[in-house]
Amino acid sequence: MISISDLPADEASRLEAIFFDIDGTITDSEGRIPASAFDAMERAAGADLRVVPVTGRPAGWCDLIARTWPVDAVVGENGGLYFRRGRSGPDGGAMERIYAQDEDTRRSNRARLEALAIEVLRRHPGARLASDQPYREFDIAIDFCEDVARLPTEEVDAIIAFLEQAGCHVKLSSIHVNAWFGSFDKASMVRRVARDLGPWDLDAADRDKVAFFGDSPNDAPLFALVRPSIGVANLKQMADRIATPPRYVTDASGAAGFIEGVDHLLRLRAHS
Repeated sequence: MISISDLPADEASRLEAIFFDIDGTITDSEGRIPASAFDAMERAAGADLRVVPVTGRPAGWCDLIARTWPVDAVVGENGGLYFRRGRSGPDGGAMERIYAQDEDTRRSNRARLEALAIEVLRRHPGARLASDQPYREFDIAIDFCEDVARLPTEEVDAIIAFLEQAGCHVKLSSIHVNAWFGSFDKASMVRRVARDLGPWDLDAADRDKVAFFGDSPNDAPLFALVRPSIGVANLKQMADRIATPPRYVTDASGAAGFIEGVDHLLRLRAHS
């Protein structure tokens, strides 16, 4: 990883969109999103960049984000879905909801996941289901440090191993262990969003048209998919668990790092 200050002007000039994680990436040390982070999104949009958060947070949150944030779309539940406000037409601004699985599959998988969650909490009484679990469509989120005392790394690893052995697709974020059945992840749904919004083919010549900001292991698929890939500084705390690290890293952590990165990109674009 090299400093964001070394990202060259020609990379910034090719960009048409910024995608970014939420928790740990645009939040501050208290887990809140400062007004300055929303301002950075607004300024990016004003510079003709499409703006898309990509998160492990649930469908219920994503509905609100798509309706009320200054964004073009939102990817949620680690790639299980994406929502965006409808374009002009006979349905006006009706919400568009795209899912990685049909309702019958989601219903069946939820029953299996709920049984696994009961067993995880029996084995690890210090863990909890995430407070946003009731609003999820695809996965279970095991809280290991958001609203509970931080679990030891060895215990988090044991939770991951148990869920993987049960056949789940498992990702580690900065606050949750997320598990689901199915082959989707953040990168697979971002490919779909890119085709709809650009259209951009992120597996071919268009991967340099989208920047991604992240902070944790579940962002690795996107660090591998697009360039420039950018980590905020707190990513260094989990660097040994990130299969594919970002190309660039900011000096500041969390929201301040996101703003630092956006500011750098916009300055370069303004002078290109």
